[in-house]
Amino acid sequence: MSDSPPEPAIMLRDVGLTLAGNAGPVDILHGITLDVARGEALGLVGPSGSGKSSLLMVMAGLEPPGRGSVTALGRDLGALSEDGRALFRRDHMGVVFQSFHLIPTLTALENVALPLELAHVGDAMSRARGELAAVGLAHRTGHYPAQLSGGEQGRVALARAAATRPELLLADEPTGSLDAASGQAVMDLLFDLRARHGATLVLVTHSPELAARCDRVVRIEDGRIVP
Repeated sequence: MSDSPPEPAIMLRDVGLTLAGNAGPVDILHGITLDVARGEALGLVGPSGSGKSSLLMVMAGLEPPGRGSVTALGRDLGALSEDGRALFRRDHMGVVFQSFHLIPTLTALENVALPLELAHVGDAMSRARGELAAVGLAHRTGHYPAQLSGGEQGRVALARAAATRPELLLADEPTGSLDAASGQAVMDLLFDLRARHGATLVLVTHSPELAARCDRVVRIEDGRIVP
């Protein structure tokens, strides 16, 4: 008898999300059911306002769903407290936002080392230097975000996300605010980091070129998965 297939890295079952708006509650996601296989690179595409980024936030445990369940690496995120979800992200996820969210008062090296220090990794600074070198920024370790170009900030954000060797790598429009050349460089680095660490990648993008590099593409419209 053959072994059963491994459990997906992420499982969503009938996920719904409603957020407060100026004119009242707004339904963002409607009955999303989706599996992401371990090691898969999944692209989430669709028009602006379709719910792609909200879906990614739900997968990351940053936005608890109003209904349904979210399981990541076998853990029911809904059963965890807010602190518990934060610890789970620290230990298992790397998240890259379009605006990068670098801490302006920390150098590139300190930004990358921060999640390692929070995880009590003994060689945090050494590993952070290695991750910055891997994205071509060994010469920029002492620079602050304001002293870096947009493309360099994107590379710091990728290095920070990869530093903890995450099993799940979630990226929300990582090339959306960059020029073509910088976006291509960040795109290449993103998939290189995914390959280097064997992570499962979920990527929100408007770029057909970036989506084409994923193993599978799921389209979201009006908060629903469409064929």
